[in-house]
Amino acid sequence: MINDMANVFLSLEPCNGDQIGYDPLENGLYLRNHKELSYSLNPYTSVLKRSAAGNGMMISTLSNGSGNFKRLRRTPSLGESFGSNSTFYSTDSSSGGGSNCSTLPRNDSTNSVNSLSLQPGLHFRHHVWALNQRYLAAEAIEEAAAEIINEEEANGEAVKLVQLLITCAEAVACRDKSRASVLLSELRSSALVFGTSFQRVASCFMQGLADRLALVQPLGMVGYVATPAMNKTDIALEKKEEALRLLYEMCPHIQFGHFVANSLILEAFEGESFIHVVDLGMSLGLPHGHQWRRLIQSLANRPGHPPRRLRITAVGQNIEKFQVIGDELEAYARSLGISLEFSAVESNLENLKPKDIKAYDGEVLVVNSILQLHCVVKESRGALNSVLQVVHELSPRILVLVEQDSSHNGPFFLGRFMEALHYYSAIFDSLDVMLPKYDTKRAKIEQFYFAEEIKNIVSCEGPARVERHERVDQWRRRMSRAGFQAAPIKMVPQAKQWLAKVNGHEGFTITEEKGCLVLGWTSKPIVAASCWKC
Repeated sequence: MINDMANVFLSLEPCNGDQIGYDPLENGLYLRNHKELSYSLNPYTSVLKRSAAGNGMMISTLSNGSGNFKRLRRTPSLGESFGSNSTFYSTDSSSGGGSNCSTLPRNDSTNSVNSLSLQPGLHFRHHVWALNQRYLAAEAIEEAAAEIINEEEANGEAVKLVQLLITCAEAVACRDKSRASVLLSELRSSALVFGTSFQRVASCFMQGLADRLALVQPLGMVGYVATPAMNKTDIALEKKEEALRLLYEMCPHIQFGHFVANSLILEAFEGESFIHVVDLGMSLGLPHGHQWRRLIQSLANRPGHPPRRLRITAVGQNIEKFQVIGDELEAYARSLGISLEFSAVESNLENLKPKDIKAYDGEVLVVNSILQLHCVVKESRGALNSVLQVVHELSPRILVLVEQDSSHNGPFFLGRFMEALHYYSAIFDSLDVMLPKYDTKRAKIEQFYFAEEIKNIVSCEGPARVERHERVDQWRRRMSRAGFQAAPIKMVPQAKQWLAKVNGHEGFTITEEKGCLVLGWTSKPIVAASCWKC
């Protein structure tokens, strides 16, 4: 059934007089008259159909009356190849229906999409590249849907909720506002903020789909309306900061990154007297500088003598908060006999210049990035390359990189949606084990922190989409292209001991993956730490 889903998602073969429409925004194809021929991206339609029998639930299907699947022929998507200048190819419509969707020409004798190789400006490499991208997106959907269903298969209501989410995401992707609105109404009655773990995560994705639908233009028009600027109120920012603090205290996600980073930094500073840490983002602006308090304490207790001078440079835009943290750290360092010089650079990462960082001769410099660099990953890669070039010019002894280990930056909306659904389902499962059902702390973490990430992934496009998490392998390629060399992390036993001490839940795991340390929940990667040298 999973393979059927992959074939379904890759492209469409029209049936019953339907025509194929191409959506350059979604990089996908769809049936023009899909009200007459409904279809689903869910490979478990037959399972859902059986579970929904008798309760009036509407189930989309890929099969015709004889039970044979309407196969979807693998047709490459060209939207990514041509960017915003994608062209529509039209043909005469014999089916009517009043749809404004442009259609691709097809051969009446074979009922398949004609080759586009004769179109001006198209090259074979474009078709190969586009086909590969569609395969990657289909594989992401396969994997996410299969594992979500497997985790919840004993619960019929959860299975229906997965189906409903996928069908709604499909309707939003096809800009079918009327159908998507109906499905969102159904979701509101099932996706409960204080329900099961999957109901809670579904409520966050429902909010994201509703926000995305509000930005969708009607069929026949290309693209979305402009995404409004993220002008959050002070109250909203305070709630998110509180949720971040609770996340740090209750869950090992961020603490894991701090532990690994500090261990690697201490090793890099071994025997050195003049040391300098450049912290990109100042550890998310967490109060009191928890990461650096632990580093200062470890430096004060290291064998031999403490460093003669420690410098910490924070990079970010919340300069006032950074300075408060810096004052606290300097006082704490003095109490332990360490000379600390704290400074802050008011700049976002994209505009950072090498001259902004004051480096002294004879000092050893390291760069620390905790859940920061994914925010500067853009379609063009220019912003990230600029940041990595600045870091490279600083010639740090090491760069410690900690990022979410998931693929939320793919070119296809549905692929991102399914991957994110799988990823955050694992996170909400872990919160379900650690905190009671009606715990307000857990609700704050989910609704004011993770829900904001989910809504950004699902509803935003272009510069407004900043939660562009990527897998370790993709980061490895990006870092190598920027001139960095991987420094394998070999501290799995120490990391497991640390995890057992700070969090006793057996569901959390620590594994090594090609020289990186990965924190996961029941085999699903959550956060990955890696180390790099110039």
